Amino acid sequence: MGKPSGTDRKVHALREQGTLNPHPKRIRDDEFLQEPFFDARDLVQVKYEMLRRVKVEGSSISQAARSFGFSRPAFYQARGVFDARGLPGLIPKRRGPKGGHKLNEGVMTFLEGLLNQDPALGTDELSQRLKEEYGIQVHPRTVERALKRRKKNGRPRKKSL
Repeated sequence: MGKPSGTDRKVHALREQGTLNPHPKRIRDDEFLQEPFFDARDLVQVKYEMLRRVKVEGSSISQAARSFGFSRPAFYQARGVFDARGLPGLIPKRRGPKGGHKLNEGVMTFLEGLLNQDPALGTDELSQRLKEEYGIQVHPRTVERALKRRKKNGRPRKKSL
């Protein structure tokens, strides 16, 4: 197997950055179809060019959205984040929870208190105690990782006297 081509590397980089356009075939804009500079796979470039067409060239929002494979609400959303944050605003955000929602500060304090009372407690037991006390079902490995992360981030367990 040979080296990946420049195209393959670009697709790989776009995918890693989360900016690979999932629907490049929806683009019907002539310049994107004819000019090699424009890359329908580059979601940020596609959105930017769509916004530019409306603002600079005076294209209608409906026409620009349709030409670039977006809905009008998607156009308005892109324009809003671009106006607020510039080009980085066009980079898609990771979907889903951004952090641990079960093991919040109060729960972590509870776990640390249990460990201060009995350092021999295992993660299976800690997980069970969370279920009993808070009604939270958390895998023991998740508890282990959260405690390790908390210690690593400069929040070591306090030893009780």
